[in-house]
Amino acid sequence: MKRLESAFEHFLFSSRWLMAPVYAGLIFALLVLLVKFGKEVWQLSSRVMTASGSEVIIGVLSLVDISLIMSLLIIIMLSGYENFVSKMEDLHAHTDRPEWMGHIGFSDLKIKLIGSIVAISGIELLKAFMNVGNLSDRHLGWMVGIHLTFVLSGLLYALMDRLQGKGH
Repeated sequence: MKRLESAFEHFLFSSRWLMAPVYAGLIFALLVLLVKFGKEVWQLSSRVMTASGSEVIIGVLSLVDISLIMSLLIIIMLSGYENFVSKMEDLHAHTDRPEWMGHIGFSDLKIKLIGSIVAISGIELLKAFMNVGNLSDRHLGWMVGIHLTFVLSGLLYALMDRLQGKGH
Protein backbone atom coordinates (compact mmCIF):
# COMPACT_ATOMS: atom_id res chain seq x y z
CA MET A 1 0.00 0.00 0.00
CA LYS A 2 2.90 2.37 0.76
CA ARG A 3 4.26 1.81 -2.73
CA LEU A 4 0.92 2.73 -4.27
CA GLU A 5 0.76 5.85 -2.12
CA SER A 6 4.30 6.82 -3.12
CA ALA A 7 3.56 6.26 -6.82
CA PHE A 8 0.42 8.37 -6.58
CA GLU A 9 2.31 11.17 -4.82
CA HIS A 10 4.97 11.16 -7.55
CA PHE A 11 2.24 11.23 -10.19
CA LEU A 12 0.50 14.06 -8.36
CA PHE A 13 3.75 16.00 -8.02
CA SER A 14 4.56 15.50 -11.71
CA SER A 15 1.18 16.90 -12.70
CA ARG A 16 2.55 20.39 -11.97
CA TRP A 17 4.08 20.23 -15.46
CA LEU A 18 0.59 20.59 -16.88
CA MET A 19 0.99 24.29 -16.02
CA ALA A 20 3.95 24.69 -18.40
CA PRO A 21 1.75 25.14 -21.51
CA VAL A 22 -0.20 27.81 -19.62
CA TYR A 23 2.99 29.81 -19.15
CA ALA A 24 3.85 29.28 -22.82
CA GLY A 25 0.40 30.68 -23.64
CA LEU A 26 1.21 33.75 -21.56
CA ILE A 27 4.33 34.24 -23.69
CA PHE A 28 2.01 34.30 -26.71
CA ALA A 29 -0.15 36.87 -24.88
CA LEU A 30 2.99 39.00 -24.43
CA LEU A 31 3.56 38.88 -28.18
CA VAL A 32 -0.05 39.91 -28.84
CA LEU A 33 0.32 42.82 -26.43
CA LEU A 34 3.61 43.80 -28.07
CA VAL A 35 1.83 44.04 -31.43
CA LYS A 36 -0.93 46.09 -29.78
CA PHE A 37 1.72 48.35 -28.20
CA GLY A 38 3.38 48.86 -31.59
CA LYS A 39 0.02 49.72 -33.15
CA GLU A 40 -0.67 52.27 -30.38
CA VAL A 41 2.79 53.85 -30.82
CA TRP A 42 2.23 54.05 -34.58
CA GLN A 43 -1.20 55.65 -34.17
CA LEU A 44 0.06 58.10 -31.56
CA SER A 45 3.10 59.14 -33.56
CA SER A 46 1.13 59.49 -36.81
CA ARG A 47 -1.29 61.99 -35.31
CA VAL A 48 0.94 63.74 -32.76
CA MET A 49 0.95 66.99 -34.76
CA THR A 50 -2.85 67.16 -35.12
CA ALA A 51 -3.96 65.61 -31.82
CA SER A 52 -5.14 67.66 -28.88
CA GLY A 53 -3.31 67.51 -25.58
CA SER A 54 -5.92 65.22 -24.07
CA GLU A 55 -5.70 62.85 -27.05
CA VAL A 56 -1.93 62.62 -26.60
CA ILE A 57 -2.35 62.00 -22.87
CA ILE A 58 -4.92 59.27 -23.55
CA GLY A 59 -2.54 57.70 -26.09
CA VAL A 60 0.33 57.74 -23.61
CA LEU A 61 -1.91 56.33 -20.87
CA SER A 62 -2.84 53.50 -23.25
CA LEU A 63 0.87 52.73 -23.68
CA VAL A 64 1.38 52.75 -19.91
CA ASP A 65 -1.65 50.47 -19.54
CA ILE A 66 -0.22 47.93 -21.97
CA SER A 67 3.18 48.18 -20.29
CA LEU A 68 1.67 47.43 -16.87
CA ILE A 69 -0.20 44.42 -18.21
CA MET A 70 2.95 43.09 -19.89
CA SER A 71 4.98 43.58 -16.70
CA LEU A 72 2.30 41.79 -14.73
CA LEU A 73 2.41 38.87 -17.17
CA ILE A 74 6.20 38.63 -16.72
CA ILE A 75 5.80 38.52 -12.94
CA ILE A 76 3.05 35.91 -13.18
CA MET A 77 5.00 33.76 -15.66
CA LEU A 78 8.32 33.76 -13.83
CA SER A 79 7.10 33.58 -10.25
CA GLY A 80 4.27 31.20 -11.11
CA TYR A 81 6.65 28.86 -12.92
CA GLU A 82 9.12 28.94 -10.03
CA ASN A 83 6.41 28.50 -7.39
CA PHE A 84 4.38 25.80 -9.07
CA VAL A 85 6.45 24.03 -11.72
CA SER A 86 10.21 24.12 -11.32
CA LYS A 87 13.00 26.25 -9.86
CA MET A 88 15.13 28.00 -12.46
CA GLU A 89 18.43 26.87 -10.92
CA ASP A 90 20.50 27.57 -14.04
CA LEU A 91 19.50 31.24 -13.94
CA HIS A 92 20.42 32.05 -10.32
CA ALA A 93 23.80 33.49 -11.33
CA HIS A 94 22.48 35.30 -14.43
CA THR A 95 23.33 39.01 -14.29
CA ASP A 96 19.90 40.03 -15.58
CA ARG A 97 17.95 37.90 -13.10
CA PRO A 98 15.46 40.18 -11.30
CA GLU A 99 15.95 40.46 -7.54
CA TRP A 100 12.38 39.40 -6.82
CA MET A 101 12.66 36.06 -8.67
CA GLY A 102 12.53 33.20 -6.24
CA HIS A 103 11.23 35.45 -3.47
CA ILE A 104 7.67 36.12 -4.58
CA GLY A 105 5.32 33.61 -3.01
CA PHE A 106 1.74 32.91 -3.95
CA SER A 107 0.44 35.51 -1.50
CA ASP A 108 2.85 38.16 -2.82
CA LEU A 109 1.78 37.29 -6.34
CA LYS A 110 -1.86 37.88 -5.48
CA ILE A 111 -1.02 41.25 -3.89
CA LYS A 112 0.91 42.28 -7.02
CA LEU A 113 -1.99 41.11 -9.18
CA ILE A 114 -4.62 43.13 -7.31
CA GLY A 115 -2.25 46.13 -7.22
CA SER A 116 -1.82 45.93 -10.98
CA ILE A 117 -5.56 45.57 -11.51
CA VAL A 118 -6.13 48.71 -9.40
CA ALA A 119 -3.47 50.59 -11.39
CA ILE A 120 -4.91 49.45 -14.73
CA SER A 121 -8.42 50.33 -13.59
CA GLY A 122 -7.17 53.74 -12.45
CA ILE A 123 -5.60 54.38 -15.84
CA GLU A 124 -8.82 53.40 -17.60
CA LEU A 125 -10.74 55.72 -15.28
CA LEU A 126 -8.31 58.56 -15.97
CA LYS A 127 -8.71 57.98 -19.71
CA ALA A 128 -12.49 58.12 -19.24
CA PHE A 129 -12.22 61.39 -17.32
CA MET A 130 -10.10 62.83 -20.12
CA ASN A 131 -12.96 61.94 -22.48
CA VAL A 132 -15.83 62.68 -20.07
CA GLY A 133 -17.90 64.54 -22.67
CA ASN A 134 -18.47 61.33 -24.61
CA LEU A 135 -19.60 59.22 -21.65
CA SER A 136 -22.94 59.02 -19.92
CA ASP A 137 -23.14 59.64 -16.19
CA ARG A 138 -24.26 56.04 -15.76
CA HIS A 139 -21.23 54.66 -17.62
CA LEU A 140 -18.88 56.89 -15.66
CA GLY A 141 -20.60 55.91 -12.41
CA TRP A 142 -20.10 52.23 -13.19
CA MET A 143 -16.43 52.84 -13.95
CA VAL A 144 -15.90 54.68 -10.65
CA GLY A 145 -17.83 52.00 -8.75
CA ILE A 146 -15.81 49.18 -10.29
CA HIS A 147 -12.54 51.01 -9.61
CA LEU A 148 -13.51 51.62 -5.97
CA THR A 149 -14.46 47.95 -5.67
CA PHE A 150 -10.97 46.99 -6.90
CA VAL A 151 -9.34 49.46 -4.49
CA LEU A 152 -11.39 48.20 -1.54
CA SER A 153 -10.75 44.57 -2.48
CA GLY A 154 -7.01 45.27 -2.70
CA LEU A 155 -6.96 47.00 0.68
CA LEU A 156 -8.95 44.22 2.34
CA TYR A 157 -6.78 41.53 0.78
CA ALA A 158 -3.59 43.34 1.90
CA LEU A 159 -5.04 43.71 5.41
CA MET A 160 -5.98 40.02 5.57
CA ASP A 161 -2.54 39.06 4.29
CA ARG A 162 -0.86 41.24 6.89
CA LEU A 163 -3.02 39.89 9.71
CA GLN A 164 -2.31 36.34 8.62
CA GLY A 165 1.44 37.05 8.45
CA LYS A 166 1.50 38.36 12.01
CA GLY A 167 0.11 35.06 13.27
CA HIS A 168 3.18 33.16 12.06
